[in-house]
Amino acid sequence: MKNGIILAIVGLVSLAGCGKQQSYEIPVQPKWQGPPYRLAFDTAAAKPNPSGITIPSIKYTANPDALERRASLVVRFDTSGAKTDRPLMDQMIMAPIDISGAEGALPADYIDAANKGLSKLLTAYGMKGKIKISVLLARSSISSQASDDEVNTKRLSDWLPIQLDFKSAHSAH
Repeated sequence: MKNGIILAIVGLVSLAGCGKQQSYEIPVQPKWQGPPYRLAFDTAAAKPNPSGITIPSIKYTANPDALERRASLVVRFDTSGAKTDRPLMDQMIMAPIDISGAEGALPADYIDAANKGLSKLLTAYGMKGKIKISVLLARSSISSQASDDEVNTKRLSDWLPIQLDFKSAHSAH
């Protein structure tokens, strides 16, 4: 009889375990979160650019599942120090360039072109001293006069801010 009771208890326990099973799944975080690209300024001291402003080298790391072949650099700058009554543009969108791989840096000549273009704008606005800028990568299909909405729709990275010294390019010519 003792064996019968034990057998009955084991049977009830096994039947209780056959009911609706509840699974406890731990949510898996995706390997990559946020926009497809992450930007960082090179920490090495940049050689001063004769244009009057020097944007440090820009490195990128990409989500390997969302690589792009081409991208454009968008540069926004603070125009609060402008000395002009003309309407102001507060961003510059560079022409698209080829990018490849999950890690790399934007070409030095591309950054040099950004320095020269930004310097021309800052000089036209009568600005000098400390200038706050932010950069991001956008899809190559972005227009050169993109609105904030288009920039946000086509952005591939978060904004990366920096403060730079600007000396008027007039003395550099």
